[in-house]
Formats: sequence, C-alpha cells, structure tokens
Amino acid sequence: MAKVSKQFLICVDNTGYAASLERRKIYQAVPDAAAARLHLTRIVDESGDSYLYPEDMFVSVSLPAAVRKAVLRTA
Repeated sequence: MAKVSKQFLICVDNTGYAASLERRKIYQAVPDAAAARLHLTRIVDESGDSYLYPEDMFVSVSLPAAVRKAVLRTA
C-alpha cells in the first residue's frame, strides 16, 4: 500500500475566518478530492477539526524533514 505524504499549507489570507485561521501559520491539509473539484481545501484549523476553506487562502509549502517532524509532533 502506498504511503500518502502529508501536505502542508501556509495561510496567506484569513478574511472572514479570523477566529479559525491565522495568517502565516502552517496547517496540515487533509486529502479531499470532492472539495478540490470545487476549489476548496480541507485543513485542520484552530479548533482541531477539519473544515473546508477556499484554496486561494493558502499556498503549499515543502518543509525540510526536521521541520516536518517538529510540525507533526505539535499537531
């Protein structure tokens, strides 16, 4: 079985979602093909639950291994 790599995103716009998202914060994306077709992305937000947000509020980021490990440890 193929291992799915975790995707990380940085919030660049939290307009309308200030209580749920922090600008410049790293979030983990949750795969959701149906949402992607609607230009939405599912992320685990400040509440600890996963919700859909417009994909243009985030940019994908590739983290060095040590940083990925540290981010996952704090999740």
